[in-house]
Amino acid sequence: MLRRATSAVLRSGAEISAAVLFILPGTKAKPQPLCASRVIIRPVSLTACLSKKKRRSLWLEQRGGENMGSNMEEILAPLRQAVKEQGDLVRQMKADGAPDVDVTKAVAELKARKKILEAKELSLQAKDDIVDRVKMEDTLKRRFFYDQAFAIYGGVSGLYDFGPVGCALKNNILQAWRQHFIHEEQILEIDCTMLTPEPVLKTSGHVDKFADYMVKDVKCGECFRADHLLKAHLQKLMSDKKCTQEMKSEMEDVITQMDNYTQQELANLFVKYKVKSPSTGNDLTPPISFNLMFQTSIGPGGNMPGYLRPETAQGIFLNFKRLLEFNQGKLPFAAAQIGNSFRNEISPRSGLIRVREFTMAEIEHFVDPNEKVHSKFSNVADLEVLLYSSKAQTSGQSAQIMKLGDAVEQGVINNSVLGYFVGRIYLYLTKVGLAKDKVRFRQHMDNEMAHYACDCWDAEAKTSYGWIEIVGCADRSCYDLSCHARATKVPLVAEKPLKEPISFD
Repeated sequence: MLRRATSAVLRSGAEISAAVLFILPGTKAKPQPLCASRVIIRPVSLTACLSKKKRRSLWLEQRGGENMGSNMEEILAPLRQAVKEQGDLVRQMKADGAPDVDVTKAVAELKARKKILEAKELSLQAKDDIVDRVKMEDTLKRRFFYDQAFAIYGGVSGLYDFGPVGCALKNNILQAWRQHFIHEEQILEIDCTMLTPEPVLKTSGHVDKFADYMVKDVKCGECFRADHLLKAHLQKLMSDKKCTQEMKSEMEDVITQMDNYTQQELANLFVKYKVKSPSTGNDLTPPISFNLMFQTSIGPGGNMPGYLRPETAQGIFLNFKRLLEFNQGKLPFAAAQIGNSFRNEISPRSGLIRVREFTMAEIEHFVDPNEKVHSKFSNVADLEVLLYSSKAQTSGQSAQIMKLGDAVEQGVINNSVLGYFVGRIYLYLTKVGLAKDKVRFRQHMDNEMAHYACDCWDAEAKTSYGWIEIVGCADRSCYDLSCHARATKVPLVAEKPLKEPISFD
């Protein structure tokens, strides 16, 4: 049972983030960062001894899976074709210079079709790792792997305390992360304050954009995250026997496009489907934007507003100049930080997956933008990894196993520096317990990537919740450093001697 419980903690797990930012210099040129963000570890399959009856049951299930596999592609074919047609339409509209509003609508439809395809694909696959989450969480709490914080006062959602075994497990994961990345890659480790002045996060964009939509009970004031509440309400309506197939299809479309709705569109949907407070049945306010950072004031006068940091990366960017000096002005180099971050989630859920305080470990790797070649890429070039490219997603195809060397050579992954860290992340995830067949790297589609990024891959794990993002690895150019340099008038750049002088008129 101890083994099962340990695996479950890893599955639902300690939140660990790894960011790899590649920053690239020129002669007094601005560095270009490649950044791999948020890693959340949820590993591990469980093994168990099966009785003869269970083995026969499993054998029958596998036989059924083989039969399903023979016609699975037939079932998925029309869905794949629908995704391909919409992907072709989006590409054509962009090539023709169609209005942004029309392209946005077409992209939203593409995302909706892609989600329907992925959901159907998951539903047709063998249920090989069924876990009773309620029983598992009860076992973990009884044995004090973790428990809700302030439990004797009624508890606070989204906040958890780790017990003796939970602490040991978390420390092992962090120790493995530090050994795998910091020690083996000779990364510079720093430890920055968690309190951050408002101007820093204003510059990074967190003050204006780090938000979700929220609705509030008009009488008791209870708050709910708008998209989660709407989804739950629609699922309840769909489960009603009186709900027609036409209405079910309509509501399924709404759910698949949930991430794309504007504030006003969400408000209209709440009115249309008569969404009420699930706790009291009271009316709800229209959706409003809610910033997810914990605000505070620094000092007794209250004149310096600040926040608890939402990520650990900003401390690395702000110390770039000192780190570069420490490294004797040489590139490439990397910096890392492990520490707690805070996000004031509107409606924490999914156990330890969505919480308000969590441990992160991020790396920013700085490299010359004209030399995006990693000297140790050959160490991972032969790794076979399940890659779900942007092209495959927009064409309705499945993820494919590729060697990282081939992926870089064929341009699927933009450069070997990005490819190297994809390989290192993959090795770390499998080292701490993720099953190889339950890890894939999904490339961001053009409409998902930030305007300053040229390539981005998310490591995803197949869990009882479906495919969950656990790592982001992106070539982010020099966006963060440039923003802070403009705000402070401090040049956050690197220099190097040129082989030949450059003359200017």
